[in-house]
Amino acid sequence: MVSIRDLHQQLINKDRSAIEIAQEALQRTKELEPKLRSFLRLTEEHALAQAKQVDAKISAGEDIGLLAGIPIGIKDNMCTQGIPTTCGSKILENFIPPFESTVTGRLAESGAVMVGKTNLDEFAMGSSTENSAYQVTANPWDLDRVPGGSSGGSAAAVAGGQCVVSLGSDTGGSIRQPAGLCGVVGLKPTYGLVSRYGLVAYASSLDQIGPFSRSVEDTAILLGAIAGYDPQDSTSLKVDVPDYTQYLKPDLKGVKVGVITETFGEGLDDEVKGVVETAIAQLKELGAEIQEISCPRFRYGLPTYYIIAPSEASANLARYDGVKYGFRKPDSNNLINMYTQTRAEGFGAEVKRRIMIGTYALSAGYYDAYYLKAQKVRTLIKQDFEAAFESVDVLVCPTSPTTAFKAGEKTDDPLSMYLSDLMTIPVNLAGLPGLSLPCGFDQKGLPIGLQIIGNVLREDQVLHTAYAYEQATQWHEKQPSL
Repeated sequence: MVSIRDLHQQLINKDRSAIEIAQEALQRTKELEPKLRSFLRLTEEHALAQAKQVDAKISAGEDIGLLAGIPIGIKDNMCTQGIPTTCGSKILENFIPPFESTVTGRLAESGAVMVGKTNLDEFAMGSSTENSAYQVTANPWDLDRVPGGSSGGSAAAVAGGQCVVSLGSDTGGSIRQPAGLCGVVGLKPTYGLVSRYGLVAYASSLDQIGPFSRSVEDTAILLGAIAGYDPQDSTSLKVDVPDYTQYLKPDLKGVKVGVITETFGEGLDDEVKGVVETAIAQLKELGAEIQEISCPRFRYGLPTYYIIAPSEASANLARYDGVKYGFRKPDSNNLINMYTQTRAEGFGAEVKRRIMIGTYALSAGYYDAYYLKAQKVRTLIKQDFEAAFESVDVLVCPTSPTTAFKAGEKTDDPLSMYLSDLMTIPVNLAGLPGLSLPCGFDQKGLPIGLQIIGNVLREDQVLHTAYAYEQATQWHEKQPSL
C-alpha cells in the first residue's frame, strides 16, 4: 500500500485523480470484504463526491493538504451526519446522526475521502471484534483468527490495504491491541488531545480517538489533522498542535528508554517475549540508553479498569431506553416493560455484562468499596508512571501478551479475553499516549507489536522512537497475502 505522501505527490503531478484513487480503494474493499468483513457500511457515493471536490481544487490550481484524496475508514462509533452510525449494536441499527463528530468534520475539511464505517465490538466493548451484533472481522494474516478489538475493523482494513489509514477509538487498548495483532501502527493520543465530540461514549474518562496506518509518518500526519482544542468537548486540551512529522529522526542518540519489568512476567508468550527483547536491543543499537523500570502497580490496571469502565458505561448507556432514538421494542404494555424489553433485545451479552458490573459497583453500599477504591488505585498507577518519566523519556513493553487467537477461542471465557488488554489498560488509566508498531512475527507468521508509551503530550518522543526503530527494520513493509 502506498503512503499518504506518495499519493499526495501523484495527485499534485496529476498522475492520478482523486476519483481514480477512491474507485481503486472501493474496488479493493469490495473484493476483500467477503474474506475480511472489516466494514459495516461502504459510503461509495459520499466518497466519490469528496474525491470529486479534491479534483476540482487541483484543476483550479488550488493547493491541497496532505490528506486530500486519501482513502480513510472510520470506526462506526463516530457520528457521521446523514450516514448510519450503529456502534456495532442492534439498539442503534437505524440511527442516523443529525450532526458530525469533530474528527470526521476535520477530516472532511482536509479533503480526506471516507470509504466506509468499520466494524467494532458492540459499543467498543471487547478485545476481538467478536461482540459486534453484525459480523466477525477476520485477521488479514490468518482468516481464522481475530483482528483484536474493539477497533478490529479499522485495523484489518488498513492491514488488508482496503484504505490507506483509518480511525479507531481506544478505551483500554482498542487501537493498540488490534494494531499489534494486525501488524500495523496504531496510536492512542494523550487524553484530551483529540476531541471526543461525536464519539459515542463508552467510558468518558478513558475514551480517546486515534489513527491506524502502515507507517509512523502516516500516523504523524493523521494525528496532526485530528488533534487540537475543541470547545464542544469539555475535556479537550487547549494546546498548540505541532507538525508531528518534524520529530521523525532516524537515530535515538540521547533518548532514554525504560523497559517495564512487570510486563515480562507470567502470562507473556515466550515467542512474543523473544521478539520484543530483540526489538529493545535494536533500540539500543540506534543509540538509546536502555534501563529497566519498575511500575509496581501496573498489574492492578486490569481490575481497576474493569470497575471504572463498566461504571461509566452503566451511566453512559442508560440513554438507550427506547424513548428518544434507536431501537424500541414494540407492543410493550407499560413504560418499565418497554425499557427492560428494549434493552434486553437491543444489547448483546458483553454489553449487558458490563452494564451490570458497573451498576453493581456504583450501587449504594458498594460505591466506596469498589468505584472509589478503583479511582484511588488509578491515581497510584498514574504516580508510578510519573516517577518512571523522571528518569526516562519513553517506556516500552509488548503490546499484547500473545499473538492473534482463533475466533471463538475465548468467547466463553470473558476473563481470558480481558487479559488481552493487560499491557494497554494502564496507559488509558493514566491518560498517556501509547503507540503499537510491528516488531516481528511468531512461528505461525502472526504479527507481534511493540508498545511505546510517552509522558503526557509527548507524542513527539513516542513518534520519534517508533520512527527510528521502523526505519532500521523491515517489519512495516511486510503485507499479508490476500
